[in-house]
Amino acid sequence: MKDYTGKVAVVTGGASGIGWGIAERCAAEGMKVVIADIEGPALQKAARTLQEGGAEVLAVRTDVSKIGDVEALAQKTVDTFGGIHLLFNNAGVNTENSLRKPVWENTIADWEWMLSVNLWGVVHGVKVFLPIMMRQNTECHIVNTASMAGLIAEPQLVIYAVTKQGIIALSEGLYIQLKERKSPIGVSVLCPAFVSSRLFEAERNRPSGFKNPAEPPKPRQPAQLVSQFNKVSPTLTPEQSADIVFKAIREGTFYIFTDPLVQELFRQRSENILKGRNPERPRIA
Repeated sequence: MKDYTGKVAVVTGGASGIGWGIAERCAAEGMKVVIADIEGPALQKAARTLQEGGAEVLAVRTDVSKIGDVEALAQKTVDTFGGIHLLFNNAGVNTENSLRKPVWENTIADWEWMLSVNLWGVVHGVKVFLPIMMRQNTECHIVNTASMAGLIAEPQLVIYAVTKQGIIALSEGLYIQLKERKSPIGVSVLCPAFVSSRLFEAERNRPSGFKNPAEPPKPRQPAQLVSQFNKVSPTLTPEQSADIVFKAIREGTFYIFTDPLVQELFRQRSENILKGRNPERPRIA
């Protein structure tokens, strides 16, 4: 997909981080932008910023873990702009507990929250928006945001990695199914390294139904992978990430990496699997 002017883009988790960088880029490309986010004030601020730059924008407060919210998002998109051409299933969360507790101490609420947003959010996006795209019978593209965590073995990001590996599997299968049907709808999966965002502050938006019982406050332990990775590779800005994403869409690239080190770490894991070796932490020189 190379022509974006006048097309319609939907970005979930679009009020901050990777999603905000993508929303900005969509506006710069002359697209009509639908920003979906669960955080109301940030959503309205993002929409105002794009509107002040001259973009046509629709802001829809959306909890992607709820199929009804995603259906409402799709309906408002079609009612306002008439269709959908680019879908970024980007909304995601991480839990503090995954950074300071072993997986057997994570609560069921931790699992339910992260699975419902990270994985079910993408499932809902595909389920609701893809049929609309297929009826349009025109060139479209879907980008599902996974993570480098979906490709490596990292013991401090277990729940997060489970959700992101699921997104990669979903995206791969979807790509093949559409390709075999000669569909004009492309699919990519974004597997970013570290991009400036508020992912590790996601507890601010954790719904009451997924909250844990109150605990004494504890300092968050930074993931060992983060500190090691940042010694050799800088954290990207959302704008830099968006540049990489749009280049991949234009070229029809399926796997989108923001840093070549991600591929090296995946190679290490793949070699362990192929040679029958036990899992180990990623080795970063």
